Amino acid sequence: MFASSAFAGLERPLYRNSSAAIADRVHDLLSRMTLEEMTAQMRCLWQQKTSIMNADGSFSARKAAASIPHGIGQIARPGDTTGTTQATQTAFRSSKQTIDFINAVQRFHVEETRLGIPALFHEELAHGFSARGATIFPVPPGLASTWDPVLVEQVYTVAAREARARGITVALTPVLDLARDPRYGRVEEFFGEDPWLNGRIGVAAVRGLQGPTRPLAKDRVFATLKHFVHGTPQGGINLAPADVSERTLREAYLIPFQQVIRETHPAIIMPSYNEIAGVPSHANKELLQKTGRERLMFTGAYFSDYDGVKNLVTQHHVAANDDEAAVLAISAGVDAELPLAQRFRDSLNWCEVNASRSRLSTPL
Repeated sequence: MFASSAFAGLERPLYRNSSAAIADRVHDLLSRMTLEEMTAQMRCLWQQKTSIMNADGSFSARKAAASIPHGIGQIARPGDTTGTTQATQTAFRSSKQTIDFINAVQRFHVEETRLGIPALFHEELAHGFSARGATIFPVPPGLASTWDPVLVEQVYTVAAREARARGITVALTPVLDLARDPRYGRVEEFFGEDPWLNGRIGVAAVRGLQGPTRPLAKDRVFATLKHFVHGTPQGGINLAPADVSERTLREAYLIPFQQVIRETHPAIIMPSYNEIAGVPSHANKELLQKTGRERLMFTGAYFSDYDGVKNLVTQHHVAANDDEAAVLAISAGVDAELPLAQRFRDSLNWCEVNASRSRLSTPL
């Protein structure tokens, strides 16, 4: 059975034929999608998960039909209770609750939306699956300090298996930033200060997460390289500019990304919060297109950092409002806005003439 009554009694659509070439299936699907359906694929829900939930935290198809009638690209942190009354009691759902919730969400997407496009579900796996009852490993600097890529690959293989067993499909991991300023409060996420070490450990992490083949095996998840490119923010402040020369950028900060992209073909890259050479990464076409796609040969999708598009208005002041922020980000190449997609929600009429540019045509 395929999802919608719109195709009942008709010949099976090409995009639903698993034996057809992926490029042909993608082209067929895109040709059928309305602007609203394309927009939905660029959106995400996190703290607003209550808009598709009953009071007890279970999924509500009735509420989903009203709040996300065209489905949605992804659900953020489905294993947590953020935004619900349960959050006052526990931060995470149990394994069974998570599985039940994800299965119900996916059933709605596949069976109740017009095109039956399944959703993605992302979680943090920086040093193990961040969930109730999951295995936690040493923080990334500790993992890299082993100087043992084989061991690190095993660690992320376990993390991927535990996440996928609950229905997670995307890991917001690994972080390839260089830890070169001890004042920076996020260095516990980084593998270290050396570009070569970060690259080798990053390759091991992605191999553990994604496995060696596509389509993904049933115990693997898509990896997300982060953050493109943090550099070393001034004063060790998270959103501060990274005043880095072109030479240092190429000889140091881009090296881990180059190695991992070349050797593992990661599905996703997440732009950084800061600006490089005066241009915020989420609006930086030179960084995302020229450097990322042309120089480094990245062929996956760009997912925004949490509120990274919003920061174009509130932090960088390069956009006057949400509409302008959406246009800047999408024009630069950002494919999905996390964690809410407030900017992308109502600001995409302009993209109708640019639909062919969308990287939605590039399968993860």
